[in-house]
Amino acid sequence: MSTPYVLVLFYSRNGSTREMARQIARGVEQAGLTARLRTVPAISSQCEAVAPEIPEEGALYASLDDLKNCAALALGSPTRFGNMAAPLKYFIDGTSNLWLTGALVGKPAGVFTSTSSLHGGQESTLLSMLLPLLHHGMLVTGLPYSESALLDTRGGGTPYGASHHTGVDGKRALDEHEIALCRALGMRLAKTALSLENGRG
Repeated sequence: MSTPYVLVLFYSRNGSTREMARQIARGVEQAGLTARLRTVPAISSQCEAVAPEIPEEGALYASLDDLKNCAALALGSPTRFGNMAAPLKYFIDGTSNLWLTGALVGKPAGVFTSTSSLHGGQESTLLSMLLPLLHHGMLVTGLPYSESALLDTRGGGTPYGASHHTGVDGKRALDEHEIALCRALGMRLAKTALSLENGRG
């Protein structure tokens, strides 16, 4: 039997969403599960453009098997006009076979995002990422207000998921509250997955 893992699946062309994914992975591992970081390739406006099978740097590209076999999912994207980025949406749109077989039903899922402006659509992006996960029958794991960083944050963080305000130049690092909320999301996903697994055993 394979070791259970939390899939941290994200799209990022900047460092902030990638760093959020790393912090979520740390939270997963603090809770006792393995984190598997995966990304998706960019979409080209040229019909014949093909991405290499392995990215030059960073996380490997996700496969449907990564998603099918995970114990829980953290899904992340920078905002694009209040919605997830097209490459991530393209990948999710290709998961019909998993929907038809119910492969993701009952698995915990959470979301995370980053924006360049403080009111740049963090909450609408998080909610838009939850919609396909609900269609898959996944169990939404948000961030409760028992997480004190949710009350103290001035840059990012919502009950819908972890978020980060990068600043207009994209260079603002995650602050202590944003890091705490990323780790809390990872821990909640891992603990929920473990509880569900123990309940089935």
